[in-house]
This record gives sequence, structure tokens and C-alpha cells, in this order.
Amino acid sequence: MDGLMETIVKYKVYLSDAEFNEVAEALITAHPCLKEPGSASGFGCWKTSLKYKLGNYRSKLRRLGCPEVTVNSLKQKPDDRRSPAYGVKKPKKAEVNYCPPYPAGESADSLEQMRVKLLSEVKIRNNEDKVAAMMDKTFAVRRLEVVQDAPMVADFKARWPGLFNVREVKAEFKRITTVELQSKFFSQLDAHSENLMKVFARKGGVLWKKIKAVMLPMTRAKCYINKFVKDYKSDDECIERDLAETVFGIYVIRHNVADPDDDPEDIGIVLEGVEVLSGLRNVPFAMAMFLGLVYALNISYPPELKYTFEALQKIIMEMQGNRLSAKVQTLKTLLAR
Repeated sequence: MDGLMETIVKYKVYLSDAEFNEVAEALITAHPCLKEPGSASGFGCWKTSLKYKLGNYRSKLRRLGCPEVTVNSLKQKPDDRRSPAYGVKKPKKAEVNYCPPYPAGESADSLEQMRVKLLSEVKIRNNEDKVAAMMDKTFAVRRLEVVQDAPMVADFKARWPGLFNVREVKAEFKRITTVELQSKFFSQLDAHSENLMKVFARKGGVLWKKIKAVMLPMTRAKCYINKFVKDYKSDDECIERDLAETVFGIYVIRHNVADPDDDPEDIGIVLEGVEVLSGLRNVPFAMAMFLGLVYALNISYPPELKYTFEALQKIIMEMQGNRLSAKVQTLKTLLAR
């Protein structure tokens, strides 16, 4: 059992009930002599033992200072909410490196000194490679800050300005998920966009007319992300006010909003009223960067867009694609026809 725990935590420290079932079933499959006689599944008691064993193993990891479990220790919780079950932070969006340990030979103090040095390094021209190396080395302390403290976007941008550019958003996404953001996003989007158009067309009736009216003036890729993309005319006086009030969205500034073929003057991303990225090439590219920022800042999917982002994560990016909600599973089935 100790060896099994060591193998499990190489992949995940927190398992779902379904995953405990899979491990217990695999155990009796590999060792039929362990199958429980008289049990419906043959592994019910093994599953319970696995849960207790993993809980004890997490306690050992916590004492050793493993960040992914220490972030959930009782001393990290509010005085009036110090129960083991309160506010447990764990991977929910297929993160591989959810809260990794510090690099060998580094401490919180040494990495904080590097963070402070980064504030001046990002202001130097043609210094992207050095900044990238320092950002890579400080990933663990930055990730712990995001997961543990959940800072406001404005505060986090002030502390880590080097993160808020296209190169580093893609790099951070890969550090967290091990998946290439841009290439995966566009290859899968291109593969699915034609079938998605056909799915919408089969709806027919009033719904199809509404969808068609929205989709006609857009490129194929944009049909996925129209819900939170806002168009502005370049001379609109309310742009700054609207962006300051935007919690979660992409803005597109055009000279002529009525003409969708008019090249945008600017495309950017706003989070909590803060412009975090600007000068993006097109809306689909902005959406890819948006997904990268959601992971980099450990942001939960907004309730009104949870199915949109679930489809992007599980169908487009193919991360945790075997665990779908009913709505997203229906879409995946339709796209496969």
C-alpha cells in the first residue's frame, strides 16, 4: 500500500471518488487474490483503505512542507473556519503542476529577491530571454501566491508584470498543464469549427436564425467566443468606463463597428477592470490567451460561461476530456458525427 501511495502522488495528491474506484479496481485486476468475496464490486474495502491511506500520506507530505498540501493546512484557514473540509484547494481543471515545490537550493526568501529583481529586468529592452529564465525559476513561488492568497488581478500584475505578455502567458500555461497552448488551441479549433457550424445549422427554426445572424459577420473561430467579446468604436467616449466595469471579457476597438471586416485598432483582455493584455492579433488568438490567463491566475470559470470554458478545456484542448458535463458531452457527440 505504501508503494501504491508513492505511485499515486506522482500524478495526483487529491483523488476523486471515481478515481479511487479506478485504482481499487486496477488493484484487484492486477492481483485477483485480493478480490473481496461477497462484495458486489470486489474492492469496496480496498477503496476505503485507499482513502484513509492517502489521507495519512498527505499528512506526512504536509509535515515535509509539500506546497500542494500545506496550502490546505488548518493554520492557512480563517480562525473561525478551521476544519479539514473547509476551502480545500486542489486541481480542478486538469492542472499537472498545481502547486509545485521550490526548485532545489531555493527558498521563499531567495525567490522573493529574484521577484524584486524581475521588476527592473522587465523594463530593459531586448531582455526577454533573461526575463523568461527568471520567470521559469520563480514559477513555484508565484503559483503558491496565486493558489494560497488569490490576489486581486491589479495587485498581482503589479507584483509580477513579467507574466502579462503573450510569451509568458503561453509559457505559464505549459508549466501548469504541460500542454502547448497556441498550437493545440488552433489545430483543434480548426478541426472542429466546420462541424460546429453544421451542429448549429441542424437546430433550425428561430434558434438557428438567431445564431446565424450572430455568426454571419464573424470568422468560423469566433462563433465559440462571442458571448463575452465586446466591440467598441474607436471614438467612443465610454470605452474606459466600460472596461473599468468589466470583470471578465475581451474588447475589440474598431474604426467602424458596423463593418466586421474592418481591421481592429486594438484587441485586448480585461480582468477585474484591469487591462491585462492588449495589441492581440485577432479574437480567436485573444481567446487562447484568455484561457492561458485563466489558468495562470487560477480563476474559476464564471457560472454564465462555465459550459463555454468547459468545452474549450475538454474538447478543444483535450484536457480531462473523459469527464464531461451532460451538455458538453452532447456537443462532443454531435461534433463526432
